[in-house]
Amino acid sequence: MVRRILAAVALASLAASPVLAEIARIKSSTGAATVERGANHIPAKPGVQINPGDRLVTGKDGRMSLSFIDNTRFAVGPNSNVAINQFQYDRTRQKGSFVTQVDRGSLAVVSGKIAKSDRDAMKVRTPNTLLGVRGTKFIVEVPE
Repeated sequence: MVRRILAAVALASLAASPVLAEIARIKSSTGAATVERGANHIPAKPGVQINPGDRLVTGKDGRMSLSFIDNTRFAVGPNSNVAINQFQYDRTRQKGSFVTQVDRGSLAVVSGKIAKSDRDAMKVRTPNTLLGVRGTKFIVEVPE
C-alpha cells in the first residue's frame, strides 16, 4: 500500500514539473526551422511540443506556426530568433503570464486568453523595446 502511494506521489510530481509542461504545439513549418531546448536542436515539425524556455529559430527559407494552450497563436517568419522566456497559465481561472523575446526576424501574434486576462499579463521584448499586449493581433519585426 505504501509503495502505491509513493508511486502515485512520484508520478504526480513529474506531471507537475515545469520542465515537462507543454505550453504549445507546432502546427506547421517549412524550410529551415528548429526548436532549441538547451543544447538540443529539434526539427520544427507539426506536433512538436513547445516548453517554457524554448527558442524558435528559422533560416532564410524557414517559417513555423504554433498554437498555445491559452489559444494564443504565433507565426514565426524567416531569419527569426524568438524565445519563450516565461509562460504560466491557470486553465481554471484563465489567467497567467507570458513573456516572449524577439531577437531577430518577425513574429505575428494573435493573442489568447492570457493577454485578455490582465493588462500586463503578456509582454513581447525586442532588443530596444518592451511591448505590453492588451489582446489583439500584431506583428513585430526586428532587423538583423
